[in-house]
Amino acid sequence: MTATTPPPLPDLLHAAVTAVGGVEREGQLAMAQAVEAAVADGSHLLVQAGTGTGKSLGYLVPALAHGEPVVVATATLALQRQLVERDLPRTVTALRPLLRREPQFAMLKGRSNYLCLHRLHEGVPQDEEEGLFDPFEAAAPSSKLGQDLLRLRDWADETETGDRDGLSPGVSDRAWSQVSVTSRECLGASRCAYGAECFAEAARERAKLADVIVTNHALLAIDAIQGAPVLPSHEVLVVDEAHELVSRVTGVATGELTPFGVNRAVKRAAKLVNEKAADALLTAAEGFERVMELALPGRLEEIPEDLGYVLAALRDASRLVITALGDTRDKSVGDEDAVRKQALASVEHVHEVAERLVQGSEYDVVWCERHDRFGASLRVAPLSVSGLLREKLFAERSVVLTSATLKLGGDFNGVGASLGLAPEGSTAPEGEEELPRWKGVDVGSPFDYPRQGILYVARHLTQPGRDSERRDMLDELAELIEAAGGRTLGLFSSMRGAQAAAEAMRGRLDHPVLLQGEETLGELIRTFAEDARTCLFGTLSLWQGVDVPGPNCQLVVMDRVPFPRPDDPLMSARQKAVEERGGNGFMAVAATHAALLMAQGAGRLVRATGDKGVVAVLDPRLATARYGSFLRASMPDFWYTTDRNQVRRSLAAIDERARQAAADTPSEAPSGAAEE
Repeated sequence: MTATTPPPLPDLLHAAVTAVGGVEREGQLAMAQAVEAAVADGSHLLVQAGTGTGKSLGYLVPALAHGEPVVVATATLALQRQLVERDLPRTVTALRPLLRREPQFAMLKGRSNYLCLHRLHEGVPQDEEEGLFDPFEAAAPSSKLGQDLLRLRDWADETETGDRDGLSPGVSDRAWSQVSVTSRECLGASRCAYGAECFAEAARERAKLADVIVTNHALLAIDAIQGAPVLPSHEVLVVDEAHELVSRVTGVATGELTPFGVNRAVKRAAKLVNEKAADALLTAAEGFERVMELALPGRLEEIPEDLGYVLAALRDASRLVITALGDTRDKSVGDEDAVRKQALASVEHVHEVAERLVQGSEYDVVWCERHDRFGASLRVAPLSVSGLLREKLFAERSVVLTSATLKLGGDFNGVGASLGLAPEGSTAPEGEEELPRWKGVDVGSPFDYPRQGILYVARHLTQPGRDSERRDMLDELAELIEAAGGRTLGLFSSMRGAQAAAEAMRGRLDHPVLLQGEETLGELIRTFAEDARTCLFGTLSLWQGVDVPGPNCQLVVMDRVPFPRPDDPLMSARQKAVEERGGNGFMAVAATHAALLMAQGAGRLVRATGDKGVVAVLDPRLATARYGSFLRASMPDFWYTTDRNQVRRSLAAIDERARQAAADTPSEAPSGAAEE
């Protein structure tokens, strides 16, 4: 074998799996071979790999063998840490003798994730105080903020990366904002006294030299949207947790204006520009605040005249201030460059969003929101990001998208369409631009879903209404929890539903009920995982973020099919747009949204080969509605029933086995991580 020819992929995968202490799976090898083929011919791949497949090695091994730069983008901090702290170091060590080279890897995040030495040492412009304010001097050491800042100062001398996620325990967002900058606020390495020591610049330099760069969906979206490359040049992009990508890209592409944000921009800029420019921005800000005080929540299909007038005034005044900021210098302001840069960043944001709103676009959705705590906000988001993704993501590199949930209703075309891909196997009409070539592969799961799990639909219950109390649903929930002996993860479509159910169960049952929001999410999940009698209720982050293998999560309950709210401005606009093109808006948007969440939620049940249990959906529409079969086809292939008595007997038997096992091995702790 020559030094340039890598060993066969099965040999490399075997070495890597052995190194991380995993178990070789057929699906993992099938995935690795599909990734290798896609990379070799420059095509794109959507690969569904169920929990327990070991999908991270399924893409890392062919990526490392490829030998050219690969970017891996993930949605969650937990997976980024797993890749950089566990999977990559062990895999690189195992593959080095086989590849006869040592692949390099690095983590890269947005600039605000890194400690800024300039801000740490020189202080930070504050909106509430005159000029510059040193938070380290002003924050009382006994206050939480003061303690956080003192700890950050000490940590700055110890950390090698300056990465916020390396600080344990963490600090509040307010404390972190005192020692970090956005990319717009950064002075630039060449103009900064601390440029040579900059943590963010060092991370970028490491990334340029790496074979594998691990980043997040948000930075990937910024790289695609802004045009100026943030990520190093690469031949292959792997998007893990790819079911999250569209919502993350939408979030990055969404603009927001609030009276608070506009007033902050005024305060930051007023002392740095001439009186005419400052007065113009102040007047425009006051007008915007008056109009927003009366604004009603909901979508704005057309901008009202009074709002359009104040937005145009904001746009023009902020443009005037931006020009003035470039023309003036005020040596009486300490560390003037940092103050000016922060002011410029705030005013540029106001200008960009106001300009986007004034110009208007049929491809944007505009709406107003009201929050008890934050007041009114005006938001603008793209109607669709599929065109952006097709143009920016798939044009110049091979892309692999993977998740446990990419196949909805039995095929990949729904998710493919949201990513800007034509149906699998489609060809462009003659004379038109060639469509991105892609294929979908489902490598299955090592779990025997029909034997390990039951999907129970409570067909006898009343259909959920918008404001109904659903007493029969609460009765059903109590009976199921009793049969399971606790061990219940309750997934609710709204926080109000979760709170009502928790209150009702606490009044009826002798089982502890934990509720999202009453403690940090990590603490709630830890408590739930440690006590078999406990139940955990919550909303969106629990549908996707709970990993409790073993006997303490044996009943997953969904209160209703999680369709988007009918008054969700963006979802309803997207649904209407599909209908205007002659499509089925409900299936393309609402049902697809629900299918993705239900697939994720059902995936909380079986996290290891010995797990058994029930997913109970307390919404009869899953059994009776025409779209029910589409939703069920998107979930794991559990044994399906609507027989309530059968399910109670099954839960009681599972509970009895778990109790017996616990009695036989009293010293054994609950299982830890899932088999990834």
